[in-house]
Amino acid sequence: MDKDRMKGMAQQAKGAMKESAGKITGDEKLKAEGRMDKLEGKVRNAVGGAKDAIRQAGDAVRRR
Repeated sequence: MDKDRMKGMAQQAKGAMKESAGKITGDEKLKAEGRMDKLEGKVRNAVGGAKDAIRQAGDAVRRR
């Protein structure tokens, strides 16, 4: 698993906690920050997934 995927998952969790805290406290800024953190985490996770796919394809070619 690529390190970007791990960082992305952690950032999504952090964003979810911020968003929940913002909802509980009524803090719109905190909710927005949480949504942005979740979005950044999803993008980072997707980049890591692409890197994993490229790495696997390269490994398959080398095994031939």
